[in-house]
Amino acid sequence: MTELQLQAQTKTENIVIVTLDGMRWQEVFGGADKALLKDKRFTKEYFSTYRSFWNDSTNERRKKLFPFLWSVVAKQGQIYGNRNYDNNVNNANPYFFSYPGYNELFTGYPDKEVKSNNKILNKNENVLEFMNKQDNYKGKVAAFATWDVFPFILNQKRSGIYLNADIDSLKFSNSNLRLINDMQFLTAKPIDVRPDIMTYFAAREYWKAYQPKVLYIAFDETDDFAHAGEYDQYLKSAYAEDRMIENLWNLIQSSSQYKNKTTLIITCDHGRGDINKDNWTDHGDNIKESGQIWFAVIGPDTSPLGEIKTAGQLYQKQIASTIAAFLGFQFKSNHTVAEPIASLFSKPVLESAVVTVVLNDK
Repeated sequence: MTELQLQAQTKTENIVIVTLDGMRWQEVFGGADKALLKDKRFTKEYFSTYRSFWNDSTNERRKKLFPFLWSVVAKQGQIYGNRNYDNNVNNANPYFFSYPGYNELFTGYPDKEVKSNNKILNKNENVLEFMNKQDNYKGKVAAFATWDVFPFILNQKRSGIYLNADIDSLKFSNSNLRLINDMQFLTAKPIDVRPDIMTYFAAREYWKAYQPKVLYIAFDETDDFAHAGEYDQYLKSAYAEDRMIENLWNLIQSSSQYKNKTTLIITCDHGRGDINKDNWTDHGDNIKESGQIWFAVIGPDTSPLGEIKTAGQLYQKQIASTIAAFLGFQFKSNHTVAEPIASLFSKPVLESAVVTVVLNDK
């Protein structure tokens, strides 16, 4: 099937990807952990955090933490990674930390040579730069990140996509973007990078002003607060990020250019340890649980199946080609690319098409 034929099968014209760095599947599917809430080492603001996020019902508890995810995406889209049902999503890379995770997510290639968080330009081509080369997408791909390593992960110099990370200046004539630029330099930085809310507002106002067809937003606070052992702040950041995603989705659905033409993917770069092993704050190749991840999708090409409770195994490396397939393209790169996730596409004819993606060996 040609790309033109594939495009004719999909309704998605725009795509938004959002990542919550280091967000555990345990909270996504189970809500706040009672043992961590009660542990004074990790929860300093117990009473307010308990009131905000605790409920004896798992379904209600997770909805208190992620109201948009469970009230909208769970009803209109699909959510994967609840290991209580043996529905497994994993990193394919063996390292279970950020740069290798984001490389796998966007290149579809769990490169074992990508094994540090150092600011090294990524040699692997990613799906965002691939889309930026396509007709009607050139100059319409943008990424906004809290973490300042993203210009290297996505190789901004080579890819040519618009990328704003940490305290990059927003040098635009748009007054709202100029205001956000001033705010990000003047605000306090509890985690030593700009707050996620600044990253979000920069992305949102850019979206309003320039109408990108591919938008990536990379939040960071969940991982930083978890590493610091601040469980209450980890939960509050997760909740705030869910609200930001909801705000953006509502704007998308209010725009004739984007409504019912946009697919949203929400996921993470890696997981974390387990409270039972007292290592929930950390991740890495010595903590096998931190290779356990999750993702959620909502959009016009995805059937509203909600939480997937059937046993199965998916990998982070499949998301890159899935992004391209939603837009009607086969992701071809300078390295092997994993196949798309066929179950996210509602049309059987499309399922047979997307799995024929060409795999190019290095």
